[in-house]
Amino acid sequence: MPPADDAAHPLPGATRKDQPAPANKPAASNLVLRVVSAAVMAPLALGFAYWGSWAFALFWAAAGIAVLWEWITLAAGRDHKLILSSCGGAIAVAALLAWRERPVVALLIVALGALAALIFAPRKDRFWVLAGIAYAGTMTLAPIVLRGEGWLGFIAIVLIFAIVWTTDVLAYFTGRAIGGPKLMPKVSPKKTWSGAIGGTIGAVVAAVAVATLFGGLNKVAIGGVALVLSVLSQAGDLLESHVKRHFGAKDASHLIPGHGGVMDRLDGFWAAVVVACMIGLLRGGFEAPARGLLMW
Repeated sequence: MPPADDAAHPLPGATRKDQPAPANKPAASNLVLRVVSAAVMAPLALGFAYWGSWAFALFWAAAGIAVLWEWITLAAGRDHKLILSSCGGAIAVAALLAWRERPVVALLIVALGALAALIFAPRKDRFWVLAGIAYAGTMTLAPIVLRGEGWLGFIAIVLIFAIVWTTDVLAYFTGRAIGGPKLMPKVSPKKTWSGAIGGTIGAVVAAVAVATLFGGLNKVAIGGVALVLSVLSQAGDLLESHVKRHFGAKDASHLIPGHGGVMDRLDGFWAAVVVACMIGLLRGGFEAPARGLLMW
């Protein structure tokens, strides 16, 4: 694209075809890519959630390893294959153990992977490497633990999807439509308070709709859970933006057209699902985490 001055003053004799494209064309093209990618990813994620069992564990193991690769690449560069192999192997084994209903052992395996990473990571990168395996490991294990409780597990995952996706979509469109004061301009310049509030309100409505669809759930309590998880989802988004800004990156990677990397798509989900799993475990224990999240 030519410089701004050239765009404002085209060369003599230039026809309309020779002039640069409107500035909003790349943004519109990117939005189309986002919509198409989401139209593929959302049914895929729901399909694996419905299937459950080993397929769901494999899906989240792959997502966790992808996020780990993006994080380590940001933090330590592309040459740290030993870190990736040790931590990635730990996440894969932990996912298998979580599926086999051994969540405590799974957490220990992730911790062992982190210790192994300390051996291979340069001293200056150790904090970020440890943060990366904690991030990717909890993102992998939390949904598997929640989904393990049969039909209630499926409802729990659908609820979290509904909260996070609605928050993301409505925050984007509400923020663009209303604008106003920025949420955290130094971390994410485009996010606004209006978008954050609109996304949260939409998430509560979506969660109540899920409770109504499946029945037998306390709608007021589920709305309250949605309020908390929506706010945390946006906090997770801001955390990932802070990490990328720290390393001078716009996107975690370019694995997903229009969306950037896997971490860019799962940043809000990470925060929501980890806290949802903690709520479930505190109220229902390892035997009934989904019931602990859903039944009030």
